[in-house]
Amino acid sequence: MQDRGDDELLVAIATGPGALPEFYRRHVAKVMGMGVRRFADPEDVADFVATVFLEVLRSAAGFDPRRGGAVSWLYGLAANVAASMYRKRALTAKAEQRLAGRSLLDADDYARVEERIDAAAQLRRVYQAMQQLGEADRRLLELVAVDGMSLTDAAHALRITPVAARVRLLRARRRLRSALTPVDGTFPVLSHRR
Repeated sequence: MQDRGDDELLVAIATGPGALPEFYRRHVAKVMGMGVRRFADPEDVADFVATVFLEVLRSAAGFDPRRGGAVSWLYGLAANVAASMYRKRALTAKAEQRLAGRSLLDADDYARVEERIDAAAQLRRVYQAMQQLGEADRRLLELVAVDGMSLTDAAHALRITPVAARVRLLRARRRLRSALTPVDGTFPVLSHRR
């Protein structure tokens, strides 16, 4: 069997990942060399190499052998990955600089944070209980209670009658209230009735 050239491998990768291992074996040392020259941290080099070959997989369909060979295409792609990593690193450094030197939270701030955490815990519990409702009941409840739609508008959005929506909403609210009422310190689990 004749070995395929790099250009042929890229064309094959564009139709499916089967040729990627061969392309990887041929070029991983080149890509790693680029990474080592650009990054001092071994984890950054590993991230760079992995990202380059993920991009090869994603971008192989854009390879055009008439515009240059596979190796030059790979180097261009790798240079773009490195530039992207540098941009992300610069944005992170800028954000860290903006946050540096901020004053620490005082006692009132801690109290407000604790209140928000408690409120978020209650919201998470409500959300988890809503996920246990049947899909039709949950979608109606979300449209009315979360998105603020009128019952009539929600009924139209779900393509049901307003009467059916009213019945479904009452049932959903009753089941949600039941799920959120502690019994012996624990919360009941909803069944998936519709």
